[in-house]
Amino acid sequence: MARELEEFRSPSAAAGLIISSTVSIRTFLTAASSDSALAEDLREMSASLAVQSTVPYESLRRIWFGSGRDVRPSLSMLLSGSNFVFTSPKPREKSKELQLMLEKLEEAAERKAYQKLVQDITPPRTTFEEPFSSYKDQLGFGMHVVVAMFTGYLVGYAAFRALLGNSAAMSAAGGILGLVLAMLVETLLFIIRSSTIPSSSPSSIKMMSYKKNQ
Repeated sequence: MARELEEFRSPSAAAGLIISSTVSIRTFLTAASSDSALAEDLREMSASLAVQSTVPYESLRRIWFGSGRDVRPSLSMLLSGSNFVFTSPKPREKSKELQLMLEKLEEAAERKAYQKLVQDITPPRTTFEEPFSSYKDQLGFGMHVVVAMFTGYLVGYAAFRALLGNSAAMSAAGGILGLVLAMLVETLLFIIRSSTIPSSSPSSIKMMSYKKNQ
């Protein structure tokens, strides 16, 4: 009953058909609010609806049927001049999960649009690996130098032994000389390998982009 009275105080919140209140409807409701033959709840309902600009049809129909035939007007006369009132449905509330997902999709769309907008201005990111930047490369290069030095020592040792006889000192000197030559060769190769920087380095990309924009 309390919920019904709340709906009567605010007809726009009531469910069902809503009609506009006319002079004949307000007159009937005012008279019904003081009709002792009418039930108490219907009298309270009539008093509440008499001051409203819209009236739920179901409530008006209950009051009309509850009134005596000698005091109530005909239903067609009562509803004459009244119009239907259509109310907009309450917007459906979105769940927190749906709102969070929509926010993420909106951020992703904005980020994609921004990247598309600046793709002609910002150069693409390219990965540039410096020589011997990884532990595997350093270890491989170290093993290569050790093998080259050992090979140079053996070659120098064998060459001096074949040329100068069985002198252990001269053979060892030849091995050391071969070791030093192998180190020099590896150093030269390292310098050449490090100096050949790929043309796709970040500095070259920035320079090319700057010249293109000019």
